[in-house]
Formats: sequence, C-alpha cells, structure tokens
Amino acid sequence: MKLITWNVNGLRACLTKGFAESFAALDADIFSIQETKMQPGQADFAPEGYYEYLNSAEKKGYSGTACWAKQPPLSVRYGIDKEEHSHEGRAITLEYPEFYLVNLYVPNAQDELARIDYRMQWEDDLRAYLLALDAQKPVIVCGDLNVAHQEIDLKNPKTNRGHAGFSDQERGKMTELLSSGFADSFRRLYPERTGAYSWWSYRFHAREKNAGWRIDYFLVSERLMPKVKDCVIHSEIFGSDHCPVELDIEWD
Repeated sequence: MKLITWNVNGLRACLTKGFAESFAALDADIFSIQETKMQPGQADFAPEGYYEYLNSAEKKGYSGTACWAKQPPLSVRYGIDKEEHSHEGRAITLEYPEFYLVNLYVPNAQDELARIDYRMQWEDDLRAYLLALDAQKPVIVCGDLNVAHQEIDLKNPKTNRGHAGFSDQERGKMTELLSSGFADSFRRLYPERTGAYSWWSYRFHAREKNAGWRIDYFLVSERLMPKVKDCVIHSEIFGSDHCPVELDIEWD
C-alpha cells in the first residue's frame, strides 16, 4: 500500500503547477494534502477512481485538509474531538479494517511564537486523540506537523533555535508524542541521513541550495513499524514550497 502526504500551499495554485500530473504519477492508495486554502467546490479536481474527503477552515483561503482514497473507509471523522480545534479544517481521520489514517495540518506557532500557547494545547489534545485511536487499532499519522524534531531535520539548526517550528516547546511535544508509542518512520529507517527536507522557504533560493526543513511526516504506531517498507521524500517534485512524502507499507 502506498500513502502520500503533501502540503500543497493552496490546491488551486498547485493545480496550475502540475498537481494533477504528480497525483497521477504517484498513484497512491490514499493521497492526503494540507493547506488546501479553499472551500468545497472551489477547485476543479476530481480524480477518477478515488473517494474524496475535505475539511475546510471556516476562514476562507486558509488552512484545510483533504484526502483521496481508492477504497472507501469504514468511517470518517473531522477534527480531533475538541470543539476549540474544529474551526480551521486541520484534521481528517479515515478508518480502515487494519488501521486509522490521520491527516494533519498542525497549527504554526507563528513569528515570536505568538501562537505557542494554542499550539501546546493542540499538541496535548492531539496526543490524547491519537492514543484513544491507538487503543482500538494501529494509527498512521501523516501531514505537515510544523516542527523539525532534531537538529538533523533542518539545514540551519543553530540560527533557528527558538523560532517557530524549532522551539524547545514544539520539539518537546514531538518527543512526548513519539515516546507515547509512535515511530517517525523516515528517521527510524534513515537515522543518519542528512539533507533530507520536505519544506523550503520561497526566499533566498532556499530550495536551490537545499536549505530546508523536514516538517512533513509519517508517524506510525510502533507495532506497525515492522510492516513499513520505505518512507520516501520526493524532493524532485515541485508545485509547492513543500514536497510530497511517501509511505510504503505491506499488510499480511
């Protein structure tokens, strides 16, 4: 089974930059995107052979998640079971017989960590939500988690220490989540790999120089890790300031 996650930074914009072609070429069983920045019906994209699930923010042109799946899920949930987190379209959960797939666009802590208190609350509520799912069946978490966990996960850790996405608070919450029973599939498979990034600023020719951050993930319940065959960062695919990330998993 092939799963893809990609922060498209506006689906309508990404559609003008080859999204449909990349979608077809990647041929995923489940394709999850973040930062759709649209309401239902605003994009002309309906891939044949897929079921579509959208969770849009109440604020137009902001946030939002979507999933396309070849097989219909047993159930679909939007949000993370907390009303205060239900307004920005940041989560979709698809339930399948063997697992839950949770597509996330985690809130950015913003400049000067202006939204760090909200982010910390989100992290605690998200962890509780994921652990409740994990008690029922294994969980695959994908999406833009808006944190580079370790120094190896960004090009310039020293100058970015304490900034949004690399604050001690956000990194600590990621450590807490992983310690509660989840594995960072890419880093587990490639513990020493450097220069592996999924997001680059549009400024300073960052992508050209590969001055990036790895903030897009596939986390899996620890008991699923033996079934993970590969996790691939498709840095060769353009269309957004992020690139797609692929998880290959083999069921018995």
